[in-house]
Amino acid sequence: MKRLITLFLLVTLSFCGYASEEIELQDANIDLSDSKSLERGAKHFVTYCLGCHSVKHIRYQRMALDFGIDEKQLVKDVAPEGAGVYDQMYTAMNKHDAEKWFGVQPPDLSLIGRSRGADWLYSYLKGFYADKTKPLGTNNTVFKDVGMPNVFWELQGQQKPVFHLVDGQQQIEKLSMIEPGKLSEQEFDLLVTDLVNFLVYVGEPIQLERQRLGKYVLFFLLIFSVIAYKLKKEYWKDID
Repeated sequence: MKRLITLFLLVTLSFCGYASEEIELQDANIDLSDSKSLERGAKHFVTYCLGCHSVKHIRYQRMALDFGIDEKQLVKDVAPEGAGVYDQMYTAMNKHDAEKWFGVQPPDLSLIGRSRGADWLYSYLKGFYADKTKPLGTNNTVFKDVGMPNVFWELQGQQKPVFHLVDGQQQIEKLSMIEPGKLSEQEFDLLVTDLVNFLVYVGEPIQLERQRLGKYVLFFLLIFSVIAYKLKKEYWKDID
C-alpha cells in the first residue's frame, strides 16, 4: 500500500512539474474559410519553406479547387517555376544534401498542423531569438535547441530573450526586439497567420466539408434515435 501511495505522489508531482514548465501559447486566430488567407499562406510556404520542407499529400489542383480560383492562375501565382497543376509539393532538396547540411532530413509538414496544432505553430514561428551558443545562431521559446534556422529574420527582425527567476532558475519571460525587420509587427503577424492557416488546411483539406456534413449526420442520428425509441416502445408494449 505504501508503495502505491509513493508511486501516486511521484506521478502527481511529475505532472505538476511538467505543467509548470509548459509554454503559454499564443492564439493563432486562423480562419480556414478565408480562401485569400490560404492562398497567401501557400505562397509564403513556397517562398520560405519549400526549399527544405515538403507537403507531399497535397496537389496544386486540389488547392485551386478548395481556394476557388483557376488552376492555371494558382500555378502562376503560387507554385515554383516548372511546377504543374497536378504536381505534389515536394522540396527540391535531396536527402543527401539535407543530411550533409543539417545532419537530418527536414520533415515533411503535411500533418504538422494536426500533430502540433495552430497555436503551437503560430507561437513557434514567432518564437525565434538570437542565441550565439547555437550552431545556427538561433533558438526558440517553444522548441528549445531547435535545429532549424530562423528563415524570417529579415522580415521579423532579431529578438533577444528577457529572463526572470522562477524557483531559482532563469526562464524566458518575453522576447525583446533588438533589430527591426522589413515588416511591421502587424504585417509579420498576418504573414505567420496565413502560413499557419495553410499548414492546418493541408493537414485535412476536407475539414470544412466534414464539419458541414457532420451537422446533417447528427440530425439524422437524432431523428433515427426517436424512430428507434418509438419502435422499441411498440414492440415491447405487450411484454411490458
